[in-house]
Amino acid sequence: MRMGFTEEAEERYFFSQPHQPFFLMAFVNAIATMFVFMLSYKGAVHLDISANSFHAYSMLYLVFTPAFAAFLFTTFPRFTSTPPIAKRTYMQVFSLFYLGSILFILGSIVSPLLSFAGMFLLLAGHVYIFIILRGIYTSSQLPDNQDVFWIHIAMGMGVLSHIIYVLSSLFYAPATGLAVEIGIYLYLFMLAFTVAQRMVPFFSHCMFTRNMSLLKTVFVLLVAHVILEGIHTGLSLITDLLLAFLIGKEILSWQLPFPNPNPLLWILHLALYWVPVAFLFGAMTNLTTLFTDTAFLQFDIHVLMLGFLFTILIGFGTRVTIGHSGNVMQAGMWEKVLFNWTQVVVVMRLFVSLAAAFGWNFMILFDISATAWMVMFILWAIRFFPVLVNGKQLS
Repeated sequence: MRMGFTEEAEERYFFSQPHQPFFLMAFVNAIATMFVFMLSYKGAVHLDISANSFHAYSMLYLVFTPAFAAFLFTTFPRFTSTPPIAKRTYMQVFSLFYLGSILFILGSIVSPLLSFAGMFLLLAGHVYIFIILRGIYTSSQLPDNQDVFWIHIAMGMGVLSHIIYVLSSLFYAPATGLAVEIGIYLYLFMLAFTVAQRMVPFFSHCMFTRNMSLLKTVFVLLVAHVILEGIHTGLSLITDLLLAFLIGKEILSWQLPFPNPNPLLWILHLALYWVPVAFLFGAMTNLTTLFTDTAFLQFDIHVLMLGFLFTILIGFGTRVTIGHSGNVMQAGMWEKVLFNWTQVVVVMRLFVSLAAAFGWNFMILFDISATAWMVMFILWAIRFFPVLVNGKQLS
């Protein structure tokens, strides 16, 4: 703590910028929900919902959604040349997510009534995020607002997936599969990729002619992916191949300086390179599943979620935290360890799916994978929570 930094001043600082409380909450949720999921998957803790449903909902709406809110509430006004979001406004959203997260996690163990109350609070917070971003989007006078438009659309898809998830949990559980597909592809991936294709080349000082039809084409293919998966599991291999080729070709055309000596850049480049790999692996596993009924334990989803979304989250989260705290924008040994550890998390989870596909006992690998995830966020918390809470200057 800095000299003379009282608890009251510390609290004022912690809530002074939207990314600070939202990042902290998202990362705490990442640890807590994975710990509960690991225990429930092993049968050590009984949940009133299935372990897989708990895992899917918590990742979509308790981890990545507040993390995206942290980033967007900070950068969206800058994208659109509009005033910063008022503290009172983002604190209302934070309160809904804070209470909703506690009730959902506690209710999943204690009572489904508490769990559903938490889901409704989280949904209300999610809708509020969309309303805030839509207000910013409609008030912007910038002539080139294509990226802002697709961020706005992706967040709308997130709200839609959240509504479907809550309603299906109440009335028709099989529909949660549709909510997850929309949530992963049309919401999380579309939103993160829209931000990444704008910001990563900019950070990397890459000069190229933008493909103005890229985001529209990607969105149409993602919609097709969701529809084909709804018809029959594995049919999305067609769109996955197209996405792998289209996005891979586009990323190569940017000529990102990779490998890069700057860890704050190569972690972002690496996340982007995972995108075509993820869709290619998805097509391969879906093709195998269609003809052999081999179960890959959500291999395609986890390559995309961890290889791209998780990696880009750590990269952007670290960059925003350092850059908005008065620290020098550079990565030391801590950051290098954290960034390399992200890939340990990715690879360990892929081993779990491969072990399941070959019919091996994957529980030991599952425990290692879940532990690697929690270690990642614990190490990040040790390094950066003091920066978020009181603006600690890193050595």
